Amino acid sequence: MILNLLQGWQHVPGVAVDGDQLQVTATGRKIVEQDGTGGQPNPPVNLVGTHLVAQGDFLLTAVFADATADASWAVYDSPPSIADEFRIEPAGIRLTLRGDDLEIIVFDGSPQEDVSDPVPVHDEHVTLSDPQAPLSVRRSGHSLEVESHEHVVSSMPLGGVFSSGELWLGLSSDSGTFSVDSLTATAAEGGSLRTVGPAFDKVVRSAEGLQALADRTRPGFRIGAAVALGPLAADPDYAQELVGDFGAITPENAMKPQNLSPQQGVYTFEEADALIAAAQSKGMTVHGHTIAFTEAMPRWMQDLPTGSEQDRRASAAALLDYVTTVVGHFKGRLASLDVVNEPFDVDQGTELQENIWYRTFGLGYPLVVSRAVHDADPDVKQFVNENGADVPGDRQAALLELVRDTNARGGHLDGVGLQAHIYDLDTDAISPEDLTETLDTFAAAGLDVRISENDVPDSRGTQLQAEQYADVLITCLSTPTCVSYTTWGVDDRYDWSVDEDGKLQQGHDLLFDEGRPTPAYEAIRQALGGGPDSS
Repeated sequence: MILNLLQGWQHVPGVAVDGDQLQVTATGRKIVEQDGTGGQPNPPVNLVGTHLVAQGDFLLTAVFADATADASWAVYDSPPSIADEFRIEPAGIRLTLRGDDLEIIVFDGSPQEDVSDPVPVHDEHVTLSDPQAPLSVRRSGHSLEVESHEHVVSSMPLGGVFSSGELWLGLSSDSGTFSVDSLTATAAEGGSLRTVGPAFDKVVRSAEGLQALADRTRPGFRIGAAVALGPLAADPDYAQELVGDFGAITPENAMKPQNLSPQQGVYTFEEADALIAAAQSKGMTVHGHTIAFTEAMPRWMQDLPTGSEQDRRASAAALLDYVTTVVGHFKGRLASLDVVNEPFDVDQGTELQENIWYRTFGLGYPLVVSRAVHDADPDVKQFVNENGADVPGDRQAALLELVRDTNARGGHLDGVGLQAHIYDLDTDAISPEDLTETLDTFAAAGLDVRISENDVPDSRGTQLQAEQYADVLITCLSTPTCVSYTTWGVDDRYDWSVDEDGKLQQGHDLLFDEGRPTPAYEAIRQALGGGPDSS
């Protein structure tokens, strides 16, 4: 049986369905590092369309046409893990056709010395006699083969590639366009192939999950998590944890400027739309993240000129067009939105970061952004989200002054997001007393508070980790000023960072670890009035 794989690409950036063809256009998607440098390529994967489950050998075949520059086709055994500043490349193969040159790159999923610059286990160039001929990827026993016009042009040991039994597809171009006239899959004799949908399709809300407990403890209060579309679509554990226990999501990276508009005037809403649609199909609300944010801007936005008044007027128009387009696109689907994220300097000071918004509009840029957001969607609740302002001190006072001053001059800010990242329990722990004083301070100013990005390491043991989680949530629940509580992630399986030596490190900061609830999860359950979890 031959499976036609041209359907189900509607939520893939740069891919448009055109009758019985796919039209692929370069988007320029890259992952920018926090200091604004870099630009690791981030080609898309079809996450919420169909993917394949394979047993035994198989043959995948594609026919490309009308390529103006390059045409890339990738087959992965899992979606890539996307962090704030890097992408962890999964095992798989990528074919890139440029004229008659075919580049074949293979990753086996082994750890990389530098995750932002991954090195493949196989990288070769082959000259094709007929670039218009069908291209195929074949698994044959212990070999991985690439064929053109049914002739093998490259063969290599299979190794760990496709060991998961799943096949995830991606189509992209670096700098041009092309069409896909045919994309098919066939199982070899004795093998099997079937198409399956995203993991979240099959999961349901738990009647004893965290959100269900919150509904009984304090109706209207939302328990949320920062979420990525890849694991939500690919990992049944992650999907069940999220949908079963949480009632709100914050897109972890999908709504940051570098993902929504990789090139000026080019918008790639597809993955954010898919994530929001998945959440809303399960009755979850969505908090948007984020509009003005120094560390997640595409290169074009960072490079807008501000040297003269004329430059600033042109840059202002470009930035406001971005706000209007993005907020208008999501209008009616977001309960709330971080209109300004982490405005103050990275060294826990009280000065505004001099980003493109500051250089264009000056100290009052939060007012400009707030007004533009309100004009595009007057119903979305607006927040300024910041770290290090969870306890009383100069940074908290500066955040309060920023919000009050913005509203006094005609802004529409409803409240603040207190991230509550705990990097070190010895120095960063938040006491109930300090958090109570903080909430009282913002309540007196008539502002709502979100606990927006809580995570706690287990470096001093899971018991202290659990106690810190419970302290924050219990204090938040104690006052109507604190309107929601969100953890920055779902499962430690996807909690990755790079240390000072550039080495990849897995964190243990969240409520689930490798598909199992942690003691911190149990502490959260009890804080919400639940008994021991029996799952």
